Amino acid sequence: MTNPRSEKLQDGLKIPSNDEAMEWSPALRALPVPGIRRMVNLAATMKDVIHLSIGQPDFQCPQHIVEAHIDALRAGHLGYTMDAGLPELLTELAKYYSARTEREITEDNILITTGATEAMYLAISVTSAPGRQFLIPDPTFPLYAPLVRMHGGEVKAIPTRAENGHQLDPQEVIDAIGPRTFAIILNSPSNPTGTVYPPETIEAIVQEAAYQGIRVISDEVYDHLILDDLEYASVLRHTSDLDHVMIASSFSKTYAMPGLRIGWIVSSQGAIKMLRRYHMFTTTVANTPAQWAGIAALQGPTACVDEMVQEYRRRRDRVVKLVSETPNLTGYWPQGGFYIFPSLPRTCNGSTLALRMLEEIGVCVVPGEAFGESCINSLRISYSTSMEKIEEAFQRMIPWMAKQEM
Repeated sequence: MTNPRSEKLQDGLKIPSNDEAMEWSPALRALPVPGIRRMVNLAATMKDVIHLSIGQPDFQCPQHIVEAHIDALRAGHLGYTMDAGLPELLTELAKYYSARTEREITEDNILITTGATEAMYLAISVTSAPGRQFLIPDPTFPLYAPLVRMHGGEVKAIPTRAENGHQLDPQEVIDAIGPRTFAIILNSPSNPTGTVYPPETIEAIVQEAAYQGIRVISDEVYDHLILDDLEYASVLRHTSDLDHVMIASSFSKTYAMPGLRIGWIVSSQGAIKMLRRYHMFTTTVANTPAQWAGIAALQGPTACVDEMVQEYRRRRDRVVKLVSETPNLTGYWPQGGFYIFPSLPRTCNGSTLALRMLEEIGVCVVPGEAFGESCINSLRISYSTSMEKIEEAFQRMIPWMAKQEM
């Protein structure tokens, strides 16, 4: 007999028939229901669920940022900003990136957006078109490929493997470039794998892309969550100019302020002018008081970020060990963010397993197929939760996994 929860989850996978969806645009109908949201929504109907699924910090936003947000509200900073963003925030971001990348970044190189999601939406939407191919690592965050396809573009996946720590082989990317390749999308540290690409990988891809006239769109929202002693390789540090690159980021992960929805794009002045035009027809401007909070984040102390990274590192170390002790899971060493993406046996369907795990022991993870076609036998585990909940989740998972026939 089918479990009613199973039926409810499967309902989220259905694509409306022509009769059911005739009033909706083909682009909307092409968008999938995100696998992350399906699992979280189902878990919300259940009791005693431990989430290893959520992709947001579990820390409190630093107090000086909260106070700046409140002060902006009290001061009446409630009107629209310039479409490019609050001038004071643009100035702070320009100073920040100029110092961090050792190249001149001006206010005209930056557009403030409603989170990194809008930043990536704009970057992909203004470049994707029929006949244009985008190279995207697989697995990857489930925003990119649907947006490419929504605007008529084609996706060519570059599979990565758990046994290699899901590192992207730059030669595989270069070999995949063809006459219709228009752009390459990167995300380091990666969601869902926690992989951090080394400078030589970024440099090889960016330089070859520039040589062949291909754009690079880089999602760098986890750029401060580096858990080992590594040099973070931003595309901005490895490009000769800004004409063929667009970098998206936000305050959400670094400063534990995802709900304030402040992100940005860094690119050439010409690209920013075009993106501003599209931005005016999407969210128009980003949240004004939250932009003042962003200024406080950039001007304030960084000890709060260091403390969060230290705790993520402690959790990462423990989760890697727990994954290694879990039957039928094969892990690796993620170096950034707050995710690990272990593999199951090749014949195992991660979606079926994740659903049964949620229903039978109340542990919520995200199945691998939410992140790409090459990773059906994988799970995304998030450690953006307390160590106590991590320990309890694996106390349930380890004996349960030992009983599974795969």
